[in-house]
Amino acid sequence: MKHTESLKKNRDFQNVYKKGTSFANRYLVMYVMDNGLEMNRVGISVSKKVGNSVVRHRVKRLIKEAYRLQEEKFHRGLDVVIIARVSAKDISFEKTESALLHLGRLHQIVESDDNEKSND
Repeated sequence: MKHTESLKKNRDFQNVYKKGTSFANRYLVMYVMDNGLEMNRVGISVSKKVGNSVVRHRVKRLIKEAYRLQEEKFHRGLDVVIIARVSAKDISFEKTESALLHLGRLHQIVESDDNEKSND
């Protein structure tokens, strides 16, 4: 069962940037805003500063998969924009997933497990 759609239009991204709240860690920046829907909409942005198209696409795939696997932990009704920092190009999937959950906990939009630790 799919609970997420993608943010595709530039105006949707701009709206989240202007009206949402943001937190960052070493690898990612996350903007979050309520959307009033029953589902989340997620947008991922990877700048050319991160690397060539192959590197950018790999980073985007890692972030998308990390979110997909942890999707059940995220609250519903949110627009989320995730921006990859330059340091994200060299990290593993596990670190990507950890960074994503860390930001979710900072925003208080993730049901956190007691046995999880954050090292970011």
